[in-house]
Amino acid sequence: MIRKMRKDDIESISKIWLDTNIKAHNFINENYWKDNLESVKDLFLKSEIYVYEDNENVIQGFIGLDDNYIAGIFVCQSAQSQGIGKQLVDYVKKIKPCINLKVYKGNTRAIKFYQRENFEIKNESIDENTGEEEYSMEWNKQ
Repeated sequence: MIRKMRKDDIESISKIWLDTNIKAHNFINENYWKDNLESVKDLFLKSEIYVYEDNENVIQGFIGLDDNYIAGIFVCQSAQSQGIGKQLVDYVKKIKPCINLKVYKGNTRAIKFYQRENFEIKNESIDENTGEEEYSMEWNKQ
């Protein structure tokens, strides 16, 4: 089930955020993610976030939005490759006319996922915070 995040979900989604970022972005020092965790928790409270819960009401993943911008899709490691990320993207596609995002060029798995979901690479830039190359991608309702 997908639902809007509640305040008491913060610890669960924060753990998923940290674990997933460290694993998916092994080209970035893990201290970068750990050092930013507390400020990200504050941002979660101000963001539009939808969580995916399994049948036992355990959060397995979430998608964070800033208007039409996907700040991130995060699925806990044990639940990856089970269609949760796709369900979260499909949910957002129903409520947004267009969606854009940035993804690190080194995160080839995520790039392939977004391309399967009909996102197109629009341009390439450097992330100021990490110095890593990233793509800007976009999806529009047809």
